[in-house]
Amino acid sequence: MRIRRWLAVAAATLVALVPGAAGASTTTRDEPYRPQVHFSPERNWMNDPNGLVWYEGEWHLFYQYNPEGAQWGNMSWGHAVSRDLQHWEELPVAIPYSADEHIFSGSVVVDERNTSGFGAPGAPAMVAVYTSWYPATGIQAQSLAYSTDRGRTWTKYAGNPVLDLGSREFRDPKVFWDTRSGQWTMAVVLATEHKVSFYGSSDLRSWRHLSDFGPANAVGGVWEVPDLFELPVDGDPQRRKWVLVVNLNPGAVAGGSGAQYFLGDWDGTTFTAETVVEGEPAPPAGKIFADFEGDYAGWTVQNDPASGPGPFGTGPYPGTVPGQQQVSGFQGRALVNSFLGFDAPRGRMVSPDFSIDQDYLNLLVGGGAHPHLAGTTTDAVPAGAEPVLDFELPDGQTYEQAGWTATGGLRGRAPVVGPARSERGHVGEKLLTTFYEADSTTGTLTSPEFTIDRNHLGLLVGAGGHLDAGAGRTVVELLVDGQVVRTGTGNFSGFMNWRSWDVTEFRGRNARLRIVDQHTGGWGHLLVDHLVATDEPVLPRSVETAVNLVVDGEVVRTATGRDSERLDWVSWDVRDLVGRRAHLEINDFNSGGWGHILVDHVMFADRPAPGELERYDWVDYGKDFYAAVSYDNVPGGRRVVIGWMNNWQYAGSTPTSPWRGAMALPREFGLRTIDGEVRLVQQPAGRPTALRGGGAAFTLHDATVPPGVLDLPAAADGSVLEIQAEFELRDADRFGLQVRAGDQERTLIGYDVGARRLFVDRTHSGLVDVGPLFPGVHSGPLSVDGNRVRMTAYVDRSSVEVFGGAGETTITDQVFPSPTSDRTRLFAEGGEVLVRSLTVRPLRSVWG
Repeated sequence: MRIRRWLAVAAATLVALVPGAAGASTTTRDEPYRPQVHFSPERNWMNDPNGLVWYEGEWHLFYQYNPEGAQWGNMSWGHAVSRDLQHWEELPVAIPYSADEHIFSGSVVVDERNTSGFGAPGAPAMVAVYTSWYPATGIQAQSLAYSTDRGRTWTKYAGNPVLDLGSREFRDPKVFWDTRSGQWTMAVVLATEHKVSFYGSSDLRSWRHLSDFGPANAVGGVWEVPDLFELPVDGDPQRRKWVLVVNLNPGAVAGGSGAQYFLGDWDGTTFTAETVVEGEPAPPAGKIFADFEGDYAGWTVQNDPASGPGPFGTGPYPGTVPGQQQVSGFQGRALVNSFLGFDAPRGRMVSPDFSIDQDYLNLLVGGGAHPHLAGTTTDAVPAGAEPVLDFELPDGQTYEQAGWTATGGLRGRAPVVGPARSERGHVGEKLLTTFYEADSTTGTLTSPEFTIDRNHLGLLVGAGGHLDAGAGRTVVELLVDGQVVRTGTGNFSGFMNWRSWDVTEFRGRNARLRIVDQHTGGWGHLLVDHLVATDEPVLPRSVETAVNLVVDGEVVRTATGRDSERLDWVSWDVRDLVGRRAHLEINDFNSGGWGHILVDHVMFADRPAPGELERYDWVDYGKDFYAAVSYDNVPGGRRVVIGWMNNWQYAGSTPTSPWRGAMALPREFGLRTIDGEVRLVQQPAGRPTALRGGGAAFTLHDATVPPGVLDLPAAADGSVLEIQAEFELRDADRFGLQVRAGDQERTLIGYDVGARRLFVDRTHSGLVDVGPLFPGVHSGPLSVDGNRVRMTAYVDRSSVEVFGGAGETTITDQVFPSPTSDRTRLFAEGGEVLVRSLTVRPLRSVWG
């Protein structure tokens, strides 16, 4: 993993405004969203699995860990061990960070031959090969540490680093003993070059370069956490292939973080892939609506006056704007590229009206991953808003002179004149900032009293979004009678957005605003402006970079980029809209990172255009499976893999406390021939059947589900379940299960017959405002086996993991429903489906 990745993700994250304090202060392993059959640390932040190794009956799980708080930072190696891959004992931090060196991802091997000299005859050392990140220079290099007491204590090698290219993007070594070449082999990434570099060593200390692989297939984001291993095909030890897993962020098939894989051969020096996809995906024949080859041809360009020169210019742009990363994937000579003026300018393009007369609307889209969100506005200030507090103080006047109370490093400060409003989103000329002496300044500012005389208060807030008191908060508090009654925070972005408080219960009472900055790390400051009173809730400003299809004034379809300068096909099924009048809007309302959009080649067709990412091979088609890496030294040569169950698009905003982050279920990988092609398949590893017994199982056989939703008996309900289902196709268009369902909440695990895709729909799964890119439907291809569809799902308090068919399609998604949403139901759409068999088993908690 890399330090800049967090900053890029944080800039795109919207942290929800919450009342009161930040969460629980004690740890019970029974908190509302605490996984019960997945590993999560007792407290604090966790991300990528590291150093997965089996040794003397223990499965070691090391992981990226912040020992000081529940946000990314202070990267160290946490440590847990298990004897069954289910029940885990959390151990002390294995390799802690220091001021000079942070401990990034890597691997662990058991040096049975004592090639390193760190062990002794009959007592091999466990050797960690990890990425050192040096804060003073930003350099990433590969280093060693070793343990001679079964991983309980670690000593860093005095000769570190052992491999240093002077690069800031060189990380995540995965090391294994290669029997073919008789040496240690390291796979490590040149992240921004989209390359896996291979190195060889006889002693783990000295490394020589062997070869490089890549760029290939998905290259929309950085490449990270590589892994290379060999597997038999269809269980035949004489027929084997090598698998190279490359994790990618952003740019995965479900958006954001994910893992792709390649099949091929390793000859001891070079990996040769046989699954690299060549050429561009060809769209189906159709009718061009806009190819952007000449001018904007009837489109209306609307630029925000506050943003200076507009982002779209006067016509299509011929490719890459100076200062922009290389733009690719567009057709012809030009495209819509709103990077003119870089990311700061904002504006909109509106197409002429048209009639929808074909089944699909296909278009190429790239740029920032900032989706259109319902319930947002383009208004700079809410209509009818009454100013309560602003920061337009006379030049030189301090907050104290204006009646505020200041503490710490905020004493004697004054509002600052902001840059262009399009860059910060403030109102007027000045705003409040706590960014003094960089992020090192801490303190509080408390306003004079004011009377709450309307039902809602709105406030512009930006920058730090730290709610965790242990790590140092950056929050804005509303005080009534000296008590904190509402709390808001920033959005890890330099662009401020509206936060809204319902204060009806406090109407007529006096209040104060308090700005609290206790954080000295990244984004350790706040931007605040313009407290207003309103009669209705204050809507957040749209910060989308999106293309919208608008019918009768309503957005009915929307698409955004993937934080990539490569355009890819988006297909909208508009069969339900044929004959309707519509228009397109291309919106760039974002002034932060990736605050631009790319659009080209809008066309109507009778078939959907194939997306480029769909042509590649993915380990998991859900949103929350990343940094997948396998265990070394496993008896019998089994290939057991663990992934981080999260996504960098919203990882810092998941509503858990006092921990943040969990691992997906350990999985065993294999290769199987399916529909004539060799595919990666996976099933839960260990013995998940041993967790059964939390109650009686519910079973159902040969039952017809008519169109609609079928409630199941209470015996099928629960929040921690194993569900095995086999459906036989009838005439339903879509069918499946609703899990963690309540009156308004449900997560759908289903199958789309026409598309032949397994899917998870979490758009109504509970708390979905974790981030703007959290709600969604995530799907992967799954062929029908003899007119039947089989799936196994593991449901936990905050996740679903689905294994489709023989395990060739998996989908992993986090969900955050209410604790009372624990119903299980069946559903069918457009017809009926036959349930051949259904078994729902409650699972016991691994925490006892």
